[in-house]
Amino acid sequence: MFWKKNMEERVVEPVDQVTSVSAEQPESVLAAPPEEILMEETLMEEMSEESIPAPLVREPLVAPGEASTRPELPPSIQAAQLEGRIIEAISTIFDPEIPVNIYELGLIYDLSITADNCVRVEMTLTSPACPVAGSLPGEVEQKVREVDDVQDVALELVWDPPWTPDRMSEAARLELGFM
Repeated sequence: MFWKKNMEERVVEPVDQVTSVSAEQPESVLAAPPEEILMEETLMEEMSEESIPAPLVREPLVAPGEASTRPELPPSIQAAQLEGRIIEAISTIFDPEIPVNIYELGLIYDLSITADNCVRVEMTLTSPACPVAGSLPGEVEQKVREVDDVQDVALELVWDPPWTPDRMSEAARLELGFM
């Protein structure tokens, strides 16, 4: 099917036959559906030189052993990035009885990072009789140690306050059918 585009009325209407179109006529016959034509016109009208963002300028990668010309990030941003990487590492550990990672499960009560990148983790288990009570804290400590820039890890296993399902994230509750 072909479509006739009338530039004076700014409408597009279907036509059965293609007739010859001269340069003086303010209409043209197109083989594109009207939605594409109208969308293209709207986009072209909305675009202006001011709305086009400047191209991104990326710094070149620095070869090993060369000094970086990139400025250092503020310590608060560095700590936040490190905390994100630590949470990501902890989130790879699952309670063997529950198909949710221990971070979403709410077993990590506190995570603090000192200025010299020493990490303190306060965690609990679902119960003192948990079958992985002997291995899970060590696994958490090891995963945190493996994160780049972590200098040291101190892990404390606590039982007060006791863990309850209220500590789970929404995602964990949804996964386990609590919602």
